[in-house]
Amino acid sequence: MKAIGINCSPRKGGNTEILIKEVLNVLEENGIKTEFIQLGGKKVAGCIACMKCRKAKDGRCHQDNVVLNKFIEKMVEADAIIIGSPTYFSDISAEAKALIDVAGYSLRGAGNPLKKKIGAAVISVRRAGAIHAFDSINHFFLINEMIIPGSSYWNIGIGREKGEVIKDEEGMQVMKTLGENMAWLLKKIKDKRSKIKDKRKIKKAE
Repeated sequence: MKAIGINCSPRKGGNTEILIKEVLNVLEENGIKTEFIQLGGKKVAGCIACMKCRKAKDGRCHQDNVVLNKFIEKMVEADAIIIGSPTYFSDISAEAKALIDVAGYSLRGAGNPLKKKIGAAVISVRRAGAIHAFDSINHFFLINEMIIPGSSYWNIGIGREKGEVIKDEEGMQVMKTLGENMAWLLKKIKDKRSKIKDKRKIKKAE
């Protein structure tokens, strides 16, 4: 099984990246394959409601959105998706908004392939507004019928300058707990799928 961490902060090596990688490290320790991918700072375009993706039903944006289409492919291939964003004016970054709008609309028109995958939001914040940003990403997971694991607190880390979030001991622990809960859930889902496959094999043999 594989989990991807999407950093929607344009600041590489910043607090959002640190938080995402903390979760991914725990997943790796539990035998889950992971991949960190940087979206923030790349050229992306938001949804313009052209409806071409809904006509094609191929889960792709039909505007000049090469970067987002690559990210959409990775989301479909993954078993768990972490979307991380800094808090901008009490909400997510422009890149994060473009991702959830474009991916959400195109994929829901293609049979909703994100259904029953695991989704986790990770938010970095200087002071306030993190809960609103956290909710924005979770709304994307919920409407796509994804599974959202909890942690010991909201998945938020406090820090302004690069690396400052490491000083937020509770925030870093929240990320570790999130990783542990995601790993547990991924293994449970894998076991369940294996049992279903075994039952189908037995029925065919009969």
